[in-house]
Amino acid sequence: MNREKPELLAPAGDQEKLEMALLYGADAVYLGGPAYGLRSSSGNFSRDGLRTAIALTHGQGKKVYVTVNVYPHNEELAGLSEYLQYLAEIGADAVLISDLGVFSLARETVPSLPIHISTQANTVNWAAAEAWHKLGAARVVLAREMSRDEIREARRRTSAALEMFVHGAMCISYSGRCLISSYLTGRDANRGSCTHPCRWRYRLVEEERPGQYFPVEEDAQGTYFFNSKDLCLLPHLPDVIESGVDSLKIEGRMKSVHYVASVTKTYRTAIDAYVNDPAHFAVRPEWRAELDKVSHRAYTAGFFYGQTGAKDQIYEHASYIQTSVFVGVVEAYDPVTGWGLVEQRNYMKVGQEIEVFQPKGDTFRQCIEELQDDEGTPIAAAPHPQQKIRIRMRQPVMAGAIIRRPLVREES
Repeated sequence: MNREKPELLAPAGDQEKLEMALLYGADAVYLGGPAYGLRSSSGNFSRDGLRTAIALTHGQGKKVYVTVNVYPHNEELAGLSEYLQYLAEIGADAVLISDLGVFSLARETVPSLPIHISTQANTVNWAAAEAWHKLGAARVVLAREMSRDEIREARRRTSAALEMFVHGAMCISYSGRCLISSYLTGRDANRGSCTHPCRWRYRLVEEERPGQYFPVEEDAQGTYFFNSKDLCLLPHLPDVIESGVDSLKIEGRMKSVHYVASVTKTYRTAIDAYVNDPAHFAVRPEWRAELDKVSHRAYTAGFFYGQTGAKDQIYEHASYIQTSVFVGVVEAYDPVTGWGLVEQRNYMKVGQEIEVFQPKGDTFRQCIEELQDDEGTPIAAAPHPQQKIRIRMRQPVMAGAIIRRPLVREES
């Protein structure tokens, strides 16, 4: 049975990422305010920034969900009700909540504001999803640990709208509820300050032999046995959509502008292609190649087809991989002269090959044959971060287009 097109939900760690998510095809975005969210080290939004972000998004007919998914201690509850009232006043489409106490305060304070149950609430069965729905939740974000069959059963047995992650980083703990960071560093992952210790090197120590370190794997540097591959369900998109979920979520509020643009457009294109013609849908090689261009770990389907194993972990290193380097964003294009005004994000010089990735249309490559500074003076290179430069473009480009340098070609 074919389903209606699910919502594509993208991360918006700051204003620029918000704009990119909308430009590259997201139906909705999720973002954090100045407090009560679980990404305290991402850009986040001030109160005025939230108002601006919501107005911008609504102006495009899209939705904004605000994270209020921290697990607060008593003293952190002060001001929460007033903050929830503010979110309702400025038109947030929903708030993401994990904690039952915060949920209860939200229901009492702003009963008309929809609540989405965060993945941090560890919803791993249909009964929990339906229980949240009966308490008044509009949507439940399912734990990454649920399989396809479990998701299908949840869809049959609950009336709640369901959301699931389809792409991004995985966590060693159920739905990101990790205690390792708090134990090792004093920074609580459940209150927005995770230090990502799952990516560190580890060795085994026997209790009675302090100071004697034993490698868990054959590696003199230790092992990364907590280190998961990144989730990527693009190859399995038909099964994902046919499971009946209402929203497909991309992880990554702390990721780059390049990541947000690339991953959002790839899933937008693939979702549209499947819904428009499911009988002839096939995952195109260029979609897979696009996801390899952004910084990522090796990909896995995670728990979608059952329990994970050694193949879903990375024991050798904590490094990221990518096939391109993000070097600039097009701010404007003059169709008369063919010059594109670009904000530099990484070193560029005359003679380099670049690739232009746009919100609409095909990606293309060209050589940088001419460079100018923002006053029109010819230059040989652009070494300064966020320097405004002009590049003679081979063909018209859109504002917001990503410019990157292919690593494969550079290294060959």
